[in-house]
Parts: sequence; C-alpha cells; structure tokens
Amino acid sequence: MRELELYVHIPFCMKKCDYCDFLSAPADEKSQLAYVEGLKREIAYYGSCYKDAVLTSIYIGGGTPSWLQERYLVAVLEEINKYFIIQPKAEISIECNPGTLTKNKLETYKQSGINRLSIGLQSTDDQELKELGRIHTFEQFLRNYELARECGFSNINIDLMNALPHQTIEKAYDSLIKVIRLNPEHISSYSLIIEKGTPFYDRYKFDLVKQEAGLPTEVLPSEDTVYQIGKMTQDVLAENGYLRYEISNYAKKGYECRHNIGYWQRKEYLGVGLGAASLVDEVRYSNLTDLDAYIEQSFHVKQTTIADTQTKKEIPATNLCREAVALTKNAQMEEFMFLGLRMTEGIQKNQFYQAFGFTVDHIYRDVVQKLSAQELLVDTTTSVYLTDKGIDLSNYALAQFLL
Repeated sequence: MRELELYVHIPFCMKKCDYCDFLSAPADEKSQLAYVEGLKREIAYYGSCYKDAVLTSIYIGGGTPSWLQERYLVAVLEEINKYFIIQPKAEISIECNPGTLTKNKLETYKQSGINRLSIGLQSTDDQELKELGRIHTFEQFLRNYELARECGFSNINIDLMNALPHQTIEKAYDSLIKVIRLNPEHISSYSLIIEKGTPFYDRYKFDLVKQEAGLPTEVLPSEDTVYQIGKMTQDVLAENGYLRYEISNYAKKGYECRHNIGYWQRKEYLGVGLGAASLVDEVRYSNLTDLDAYIEQSFHVKQTTIADTQTKKEIPATNLCREAVALTKNAQMEEFMFLGLRMTEGIQKNQFYQAFGFTVDHIYRDVVQKLSAQELLVDTTTSVYLTDKGIDLSNYALAQFLL
C-alpha cells in the first residue's frame, strides 16, 4: 500500500510577527470559512485520487492553526478522515501559538485525533518576545502548556529561537533552562534568519551586513556569540537527555518528529492549502499563493497540466497548482544527500543504491573524500554523516553535493 504524508496549511494568524516571511496574514471570519471550504474540496479531490494510499502522518501548519476556530479545524480533520485511510498510529501534529489556545480548543484537538503539539514559544524573555512582535508573554505560554498537559497531550514540541537582537549567551541559557524544566518531549532550536521584506530586515539590515562580515554589531549578536549560543544549546540539551537528531531539532528517545523526518528522507507527501508544497512521483508541486484565486479555483478542482518550471514541458497537475518541477535523476540524488545529511545519523549507502542503482562512491567519491579530509564528514562502510564541525558549517558542506 502506498504511504503518504499530508501537510495542511492554515495561512491565518492574529498578527504577523516582525521577522516572519511565511505565507500568512490576519483574515476575517468570512475569509476563513471560505478558505476552509476550499481546503475541504481540495482534500476530497486528492482523496479520490489516492484511495489506496495510507497517511502515515498529518501536519497542520501555518500561519497559526490554533487561531482558527475549532469547528473549522474539526471540519478539515473530518474531511481527511472521510477521504483518506489514516495509519492507526499516525503522528498528527498541529502548530500552536501561546495566547491562541483554550481548554476547549485543546480538548477538541485531542478528541479529533491530534496527538502532537508544536508550540511556538521562541523565548522566555518578555522583552525579546515584544521585540519579535509576538502576541504572547511567557506567562501566557506557561498557562497554555499546563492546559495542554491537563488535556492529556504527552508529545509536545517547544520552538525556541536564538541569535535575537540584544541576546547574550546568558539570556539564551536562561530561556533554554526554563524550557527544559518543563520537560517537553521535543525542542526545536533555530537561529533567527532575517529575511528581506520583513520589518526586521528594514530595522536591522545594516547590522546584519556587519554580522555576516564578522564586524562588531550594535543590536544583533556577533557571529561568535551566535556560534557560542549554538554550542551551549547542543551541550545543555544533551546533558538533559535531548538527542540531536537533525541540525535544529532535539528530542527524547522515541519522540523525534516523524513527519519532518519524512521530508528529510524524501518520502512522498501531499500539501493542501494556500502555497502548500507536495512531492509526488518525483515531481515537486507548489499551490497558488493568492487567497482569492485559491478559493475561486477550489470550486472545481480538476486535473490539468502545467509547464515544468525548468524544462517548460507540460506535466500533470491540478488547477490549484502554481508551479511544478519534475526532478531529474541528478536532482533526486542531490536531494537525497543534502536533505538526508541534515540528520545526525546521515544517509545509508544501501538506500542510495536501492534508489538510484549507483553507489554513493560512484557519484560522490571526490566530494566525500574532500569533506572527510576537511573533518566535516565521516564516511563508513554503511553510512555517511556530518561531524559536529560539519554541522556547524552545514551550508558549505551540503552545497558540495550539488551536481
């Protein structure tokens, strides 16, 4: 039976954070209802296309899915259950922001089959939260976290962000320790990335240039401080039983995010909703990003064709699709390596051979030898994985696998 993962995009939030460049924005209830109805039609369409497939995981992301009224979310989940076979022990996650959760919402999530929460805390320091443009305080997060435990959730991820304006190692350590004391099953620790087109970029673009050049900064932490925060995070989490299984993700044994591991292992997944991405039959699809256009097209979801972004050849798609790329064998091998090597266990050589009919050594011998000599990579008889130094320089190391 064919296995698929399902990603559901909820593009709404109460207020867009100052650093955010995701496809999300506030919306009135009329727009939310219209979108949910469109989402249900897309789900029904794909359900008819993949009747024999089984969903191994479902991830509801955004935006802020927990801002959506619970009855709308229930309607989406009911549609998925109606049209898809869901593996009995499937991981079903929802992203939540503190300040948007209530006891009723959490109880509804639990009753609807959601078994994993990913809560976007980012910092335990209220001043840092304010600077980020977050809508909540640490106290609100604590109340929401306690509610989640009371409602029976036993698989919770907490997102933390570092390299924040004015952040010191001491401040980052304080946030980390406060989160560890709560004993979540999973912690994601990301460095702030300042993207063009965001208020953060307008505010800190000159400091960003200095940071990237290794020059003294005024507001953003220096490149050296960012590095030290990263090493401190890794060490403190390891000391407290959190295993680093991916560059930015740590978990207690058995609580690694199965959905995200599917992405890194290039498992097939469907993405439904505004701007959602899919990987099916070695084609990467992206949905429309205009809300009105998505809703209008969803009234008659149908099979059509779209010009491949690279080759311009027509390939099968739906009318909700904005762009598509049929991956060449080289592109598939590249992805296998630079996605798989994000995980600390790296890639298995026998899986590469089974997928492509070539050995890793045949395709990447020179790259592997070069990175091994630079102490960025470990090459064993069965696997290839990044060293700690390789993870620190992962952007450079992974780029070497582009053919």
